[in-house]
Amino acid sequence: MPTTRPIRWLRWFSVPFFGQERNYWRAVLACFLAASTFWLLNSLNKTYTTRITYPLVWRYNASQYIAVQPLPTEVAVNVTGRGWKLLRRNLGLDVRPAELTLHALPATRYVTARSLRPALQQAMEGLQFNYLLTDTLWVEFDKLVSRRLPLALSPAADGSALPYAASFTPATIVFRGPASKINALPNPYLVHLPQAPAGSTTGDIRVPIGGPELVDPNVQDVRVRLQQRPLVTVLMEVLPELMDAPVGRTYRLSPARVRVRLQCFPEDTAHLNPADIHVQLHYGQFINSDSTLRPFLADRPDAARGGRVITRGVRVTVETGKL
Repeated sequence: MPTTRPIRWLRWFSVPFFGQERNYWRAVLACFLAASTFWLLNSLNKTYTTRITYPLVWRYNASQYIAVQPLPTEVAVNVTGRGWKLLRRNLGLDVRPAELTLHALPATRYVTARSLRPALQQAMEGLQFNYLLTDTLWVEFDKLVSRRLPLALSPAADGSALPYAASFTPATIVFRGPASKINALPNPYLVHLPQAPAGSTTGDIRVPIGGPELVDPNVQDVRVRLQQRPLVTVLMEVLPELMDAPVGRTYRLSPARVRVRLQCFPEDTAHLNPADIHVQLHYGQFINSDSTLRPFLADRPDAARGGRVITRGVRVTVETGKL
């Protein structure tokens, strides 16, 4: 059979290992360990050319500028060196990072291989730097500025005002971060309530400040004291709708417009639209050919906190046909 010869060789090799005492196996294991150690030491003493990643440290004026994007912490390079040095680099033992100093910020947008080479050659002790595997490292900086802003309550999710007036402790907050983000912050800075306060609004609640990424407030939360807000009254005139009236007749309403009184918060007055106000007259209340119907408010704008019709009655006259 074709497999007979390999089986014989395998049996010839394995027979000496059967029936041996424990000391025999200890000697065999010691021989293997010694051989492996000599092989490893011999390999680490050889010179290799390979690719590694080398750590970077950035030096710049951190009191005036801030990195908008995370800076690269290492760069891929091709180096030549003994196995011992390459092993220490891979294990991160006593590795001196390459220091890169940035000037002319925030105009600097990238660092070329020509600028990286001197820093890498100076930092690599015992390794021969060959070349970079990338030709450009991209960076982005902005001026580090501060801005003090007053606080105000954020409106509801639908844009309407909250029924609370708020006092804040502290009343203003200093934000520090990139100029592009700091200048984009609203004035006043809006504080979002985590949920609608239940029960009495005379107590204090703690509200986190939050903010955009890289922007640091000088406090992490503020104390907010809530109080009920007074409403303002707005008078509007709308056309009433005659409901369920028989068709084929002409009706004249007097007055043609009815007055509606709405209550809302001052900042919601701009959201009041007469088209969202619906006043109806029920034809079922019609008694004779010249009667007065009582108007009622069927719908009002979402920004209104309350409302009622202040016109007491509308005279409805049938100009053609009979009831």
